[in-house]
Amino acid sequence: MSQAYVKHEIKNNIATIEFFHPEHNSLPSDILAKLANTITEVGNNNEVKVIILKSGGDRTFCAGASFQELISINDAATGKVFFSGFANVINAMRKCPKFIIGRVQGKTVGGGVGIAAATDYCMATKFAAIKLSELNVGIGPFVVAPAIERKMGVSAMSQIAIDANTFYEATWAKEKGLFANVYESIEELDSEVQKFAEHLCTYNPEAMQEMKKVFWRGTEDWNNLLAERAAISGRLVLSDFTKETLKKFK
Repeated sequence: MSQAYVKHEIKNNIATIEFFHPEHNSLPSDILAKLANTITEVGNNNEVKVIILKSGGDRTFCAGASFQELISINDAATGKVFFSGFANVINAMRKCPKFIIGRVQGKTVGGGVGIAAATDYCMATKFAAIKLSELNVGIGPFVVAPAIERKMGVSAMSQIAIDANTFYEATWAKEKGLFANVYESIEELDSEVQKFAEHLCTYNPEAMQEMKKVFWRGTEDWNNLLAERAAISGRLVLSDFTKETLKKFK
């Protein structure tokens, strides 16, 4: 696998959406846009009862923002558009009328933690350590913080946001509410995700849709909130501190 992609398949009322990027599943703007559109499209498909969200490869679920694209940002408007990509994915997941099961096979960083937090039920392997590294490069996890705070609480979110150098183990993420279950291997994870998705398909779709509205109550302002947060990140990515730090990644 060398080409980035977003793809999906529908089988027995279960839609599986998979994204991939050769740079540890980092997410440039075009992949973020495809991911948001695919989630919306699949969510509105009457054939689909439940969605599984996963990434390709077996080591990293998602490395967050594309550093190559971050380095190329030269004005605040472009920066806001880039960070709005994560906002659009999270909002697509929030508005999707179907339950989204997260399948996290490995480490996840930055925006990837936000995507995991925006799933309705997230399952992972013991290798799925998490890190919010944004402060290391002079920005912050502004766009994804609401999703992480909603799932894990302000205390856990602020801990990993401040301790930006540390990977927190999957068991810690489970204790804090990000992961529902943690498994020993990818094979076990995939088996359990499939069984869980099949079980959800036996539920009343209307009841699940109404429950999803209940779960996300109080997030109705996120279209505006996440856009505002994207503007903050878009401004900070232009700071001298961040520009100097990003030079190390060229």
